[in-house]
Parts: sequence; structure tokens; C-alpha cells
Amino acid sequence: MNKKSPAVMKVKMMKQSIECLAFGLASLLPVIGVLFAGPALVSSFSARQKEKLFWNPARPHRIIGLICGALGGLIWGAVAMIVVYHMLNPGT
Repeated sequence: MNKKSPAVMKVKMMKQSIECLAFGLASLLPVIGVLFAGPALVSSFSARQKEKLFWNPARPHRIIGLICGALGGLIWGAVAMIVVYHMLNPGT
């Protein structure tokens, strides 16, 4: 009784793909975007696991969200590290 039907799993996969896109685009926001990169990557990977079983019509959304999430996390993470470094070392 605990087993989910294929239709429910497909809907959940598509929902995770759309969430990935939303979080990925939000991760491109300056400064606070680094907070959204993690959820974008997590929803992308969980949707990818379900893609091995089912066809995902929202696959392009997942891929774009993954790319945006990775770029946003890298860019704003690097900016945050540089700012913190200069705050801790004011003479350099």
C-alpha cells in the first residue's frame, strides 16, 4: 500500500523539475542567490533519479535550472568568499 503509482511519481518528477528551474533562476540573484543554489541542485538530482524510470517532459526546465543553479552558486559563492576575505584582512 506504500508503493506510489507511476502517475504520482511522474507528476512529482515534473514538479521537481519546475522547482529546479525556479530555484536555479533565483540563484542568479545578487548576494542572496547562493542560498537558492543548493535546493536547485537537490531538486535536479532527485528529478534525474526519476528520469531513469520515466520520460520527463520538463527535462529542459531541469537542465536550465541545474545550469543556472550551478553558475549562481559558483559566482555568488566566489563573491561572498572574496568579500569575507577582504573583511578579515583589511590591509590587503
